[in-house]
Amino acid sequence: MENLLSLWQGTGLYNLTGGQALMMLVGFLLLFLAIKKGFEPLLLLPIGFGAILSNIPVAGLNDAGGLLYYLYFGIKSGLFPLLIFMGVGAMTDFGPLLANPKTLLLGAAAQFGIFASLLGALALNIVPGLEFSLKDAAAIAIIGGADGPTAIYVASRLSPDLLGAIAVAAYSYMALVPLIQPPIMRALTTEAERRIEMQQMRTVGRTEKIVFPLLLITLTALLLPSAAPLVGMFAFGNLMNACGVVDRLSQTAQNELINIVTIFLGLSVGSKLSAQAFLQMETLGILALGAAAFAIGTAAGVLMAKLMNKFSKTLINPLIGAAGVSAVPMAARVANKLGLESNPHNFLLMHAMGPNVAGVIGSAVAAGILLSLVK
Repeated sequence: MENLLSLWQGTGLYNLTGGQALMMLVGFLLLFLAIKKGFEPLLLLPIGFGAILSNIPVAGLNDAGGLLYYLYFGIKSGLFPLLIFMGVGAMTDFGPLLANPKTLLLGAAAQFGIFASLLGALALNIVPGLEFSLKDAAAIAIIGGADGPTAIYVASRLSPDLLGAIAVAAYSYMALVPLIQPPIMRALTTEAERRIEMQQMRTVGRTEKIVFPLLLITLTALLLPSAAPLVGMFAFGNLMNACGVVDRLSQTAQNELINIVTIFLGLSVGSKLSAQAFLQMETLGILALGAAAFAIGTAAGVLMAKLMNKFSKTLINPLIGAAGVSAVPMAARVANKLGLESNPHNFLLMHAMGPNVAGVIGSAVAAGILLSLVK
């Protein structure tokens, strides 16, 4: 009987808490959204499975020596975000941005959500049970850029204690772009605006594509060195693709390397969905701020496009302004989908990639500014 009792007391069922059961259900929900609904499965599937693994009682996967404990080092050190940025850079085509440089303003406008959420995080200190320092607020604010790697990198530097909740919020909102953005975009645009067809973009030459990442890292090094790690890896990945002489390296960065890192990063983010780490007042505040920041960034991009139309001879479809957030290429796909709903001949994907890429640069620059000012 003693052996049976000992065996029973060592089971997961005996040690399972209500919080662990709840977070395991959250993990299964993320898997459902990834598999059944197709919501960014590359992100949600490893995150959801990581959430399940991290809440298994007694297994100790999050404890020192456990699998998730070691994987999390890649987030804590900032290694995974930088490798992801290199892979994203290798997959990025700066052509749409170079063909229509004014879309850079849309990417810049969408970063308004970052600075709005910075003030919001500080304002939340009036709520009992919440206390965010300026460093915490700066780390939380990056969620507004809808850029998971940048959010992780900044949090690892400024607020390591909140890194898990910030990473979960950033990647969750990135994955839920198809649900969050459309209502905001429809509310801020008219049917006639959504029907606007944009002109064919000019062809961008190979030389321009090679010079741009070199110019980008040079300006970053001269003006904002704190953003150099993120912008540098992004520019390096893009240069490998644009130069055309290291196809093997470019393909590795675009495929094998970024896929491996995405698996590890997703499981690591999911590991912070453990009941002990996640079910806290600070986490709820971060989730609320992240949602507000993302909505503000989306709205700011759309409104900037509408403002630019007041002074431009060539009209811009305001829907592409929402792609100014850094969720590449999900936000651009959403803009294209809504444009096609209003006008079957309205293909906005390549036009939306301009502000989408600008948003990646903008969020990295915003991160550099915060890292420089908040010490």
